[in-house]
Amino acid sequence: MDSLEKKYYKISEVAELLNIPASTLRFWEKNFTIIKPKRNAHGTRFYTSADIDKIAMIHYLVKERGLKLEAAQEQIRTNPHGIEMRHHTIERLKQMRAQIQELLDALHSMR
Repeated sequence: MDSLEKKYYKISEVAELLNIPASTLRFWEKNFTIIKPKRNAHGTRFYTSADIDKIAMIHYLVKERGLKLEAAQEQIRTNPHGIEMRHHTIERLKQMRAQIQELLDALHSMR
């Protein structure tokens, strides 16, 4: 989440950034103690970039690796640094792959 520029994000913004339904974010907030958005007097959630990184890590474990919630919680509890490093590495590799694909597409269009 290197491109985050704001200090706080609303739940709808986080849902759009990560392509996750807001209902899933609320559900994960109840089930994962590492997600603790700030709230105003009206109960509106405000997520920091650190919160978004944690949610992205949970998304990686649950949606991409296919772990059940309990297994994802155990992974986060026992090896949070390792999970975070693996997640960031995979995200960086995806970005690099997209850049390479763009270059290949540009080369093919030159023919």
